Amino acid sequence: MVRENGGHAVSMKYSMSTIYNAKPGDVFWAASDVGWVVGHSYIVYAPLIHGCTTILYEGKPVRTPDPAAFWRVCEEHHVNILFSAPTAFRAIKKEDPEGELIKQYPMPALRTIFMAGERLDPPTLKWVEQKTQRPVVDHWWQTETGWAISGNPLGLEQFPLKPGSSTKPTPGFDVQILDELGEQVPVNTQGIIVIKLPLPPGCLATVWRNHDRFQSGYLSQFPGYYVSGDGGYIDSDGYLFVMGRTDDVINVAGHRLSTGEMEEILSAHDDVAECAVIGAHDELKGQIPFGFVVLKDGHYSVDGNVEKELLQKMRDEIGAVASFRKVVIVNRLPKTRSGKVLRRTIKQVADGEQYVTPSTIDDPTSLTEIENVFNQNRKI
Repeated sequence: MVRENGGHAVSMKYSMSTIYNAKPGDVFWAASDVGWVVGHSYIVYAPLIHGCTTILYEGKPVRTPDPAAFWRVCEEHHVNILFSAPTAFRAIKKEDPEGELIKQYPMPALRTIFMAGERLDPPTLKWVEQKTQRPVVDHWWQTETGWAISGNPLGLEQFPLKPGSSTKPTPGFDVQILDELGEQVPVNTQGIIVIKLPLPPGCLATVWRNHDRFQSGYLSQFPGYYVSGDGGYIDSDGYLFVMGRTDDVINVAGHRLSTGEMEEILSAHDDVAECAVIGAHDELKGQIPFGFVVLKDGHYSVDGNVEKELLQKMRDEIGAVASFRKVVIVNRLPKTRSGKVLRRTIKQVADGEQYVTPSTIDDPTSLTEIENVFNQNRKI
């Protein structure tokens, strides 16, 4: 359990104006679970501290009763700012790929859509922008920081959008990219994302009743830096690109490859609603990528044509070095109730390891489905 410091209220108030450009009296909707940090921070604390109306919502973005649930709430309650995870919008995209239901709800009050919680892939960003005709802002933060490490600070200065980037570090966060030896890497070079100490107000001060774990888990790898556990790079314009957890980087015959980059390639296919790529153990190469793909409703693979197109697309864009030879179409991906894909658990299934079903899983039977699919395709 992360313990935040007394600056949390200060950072909440600051972020509402700086990041979200919210005004007192606005209607702010963070469509998350109230028990998660994003929930109590941006459903309870931040909007109310800032003088906004906040919305508590119980239900999924689809089948409650349909994929227009988000748009209906925005319309009925005059939402000005909507904040949710990319997975929520991918679920909507899967069931309403042409965005027909969005047209039923003009949502005149809605100014901006924010996304966080996992990497926002460019195809999802493009779809939401085109279908809603609203600006979409990607921002990156963690449970441990309590508020955005990087984003497009609409309340200070709006920077041009770069798909795949959470824009620039928020004031107070000195974000740097290091290699495994703790040396800074050149621009446009992937590495480990760290924050130079001291951390700004609102970030974790310790781990509850386990300060040694706080030191070993976050501060000991590179003295003087907080280690985020995420990997990515900063480009020549100072834009931060978060590519995924560092343990999601797989080693294929000595070549370090980002599963986030592979997922971006797969999700760009017109038939794909969402996907996940994990590194499965391989005796010869160490690890090889294995892709799980969910198709949009009404889209089908005929005689494996979609799988073949995806494999060729991966070969064209990354090359043969990726050894990406297996992609499987599934009905759904195992996720937490807040919408995060359980990639680590999927990897344990892929490697035939014993795993514990996470208490936060939305539907435990989804893991059984993945296990069955992988067992049928184990010879890769």
